[in-house]
Amino acid sequence: MNAGQQTTRRLASGAGTSICRSCRESISRSSNTYATAAAAAQSSPEPVTQHIPPVAQTSPSSSYAINASVVLSRPPLLTRDLHPFESAFFLYQKRLNERLALPFTRYFYFKKRTPADLEWKRKMKQRLTPARDIGKYNAYNAERWNDEVLVGAQESDFQWQVDRLLEDAASDGREKGEAEDRGMKKVEREVFERPVSRWTEADEKNDTKSLNRALQRTLYLLVKNKEGKWEFPKDRLNEENLHGAASRILTQSGGPNINTWLVGHVPIGHHQLEYPQATKLPSGLTEYGAKTFFLKARIMAGQVNLKDNKLGLKDFKWLAKEELQKEVEEPYWKSVKNMLAER
Repeated sequence: MNAGQQTTRRLASGAGTSICRSCRESISRSSNTYATAAAAAQSSPEPVTQHIPPVAQTSPSSSYAINASVVLSRPPLLTRDLHPFESAFFLYQKRLNERLALPFTRYFYFKKRTPADLEWKRKMKQRLTPARDIGKYNAYNAERWNDEVLVGAQESDFQWQVDRLLEDAASDGREKGEAEDRGMKKVEREVFERPVSRWTEADEKNDTKSLNRALQRTLYLLVKNKEGKWEFPKDRLNEENLHGAASRILTQSGGPNINTWLVGHVPIGHHQLEYPQATKLPSGLTEYGAKTFFLKARIMAGQVNLKDNKLGLKDFKWLAKEELQKEVEEPYWKSVKNMLAER
């Protein structure tokens, strides 16, 4: 008999007939509970402290080569050609301005009966408007509402407008065979040079090594490496950061006569290449591939010269985005296409 049972029996015997049966059973159950808890507390063993030995850190057995690459570009030098809809819209705006603007007061600019005044009258009679590049249009007659340009009209063509401006500057407004005014001093006209064409000689020859090509587009420097693959200039990091490696690559690949500017210190993209077979390095590491990080740069002056370059480059090209896609491999193109400008 344990201590709890003895206590219950003693209480029950001392109470005599003054305690009911249900109370007696309740006292017995609570005594058993306390006794069981006390016995468990006495019999519970002391906690054992477990010693976990420290885990030794080991060096990684695999790695990737880290390369820095430079996306060297020449920005557009000219604005892009207008879409036919844009050309028609701008011509419509010019004609609308002729309707809304006040009439041109020629006496403020030309004295009566002077050669300049007579020339102005002749030209106004021919083109019907002070503007020289909107075709024949009169903003003050019954047909002034007809200021829209029809599809295929030559008045909206940029080259046609340039020709009309040059023709107006070189002519005095006289028709062929018309005699000069008597008593008027002959005015010597200035010689006007035609604007330089937007299509250069390098465009005609498709000279991909020239920077004087595709003046409306962004051109990127692409080089042929030792393996004969076309890519951006790159090299492995040599105890330096990405910005320092990019600066070194530009000097070693482009030569000393090229003036460049690295836009920032942060990469604009990366490309991961998995080797067909892992390479064992002298340090004991196993190299499974290469990770190339691209930095953006601009060429300010000069030209690339691969003579005596230290990266083993064989050839170079300046290409636009869609031209570059045809030269590089498909996985490489997927990694770099979103870094390149559309124009």
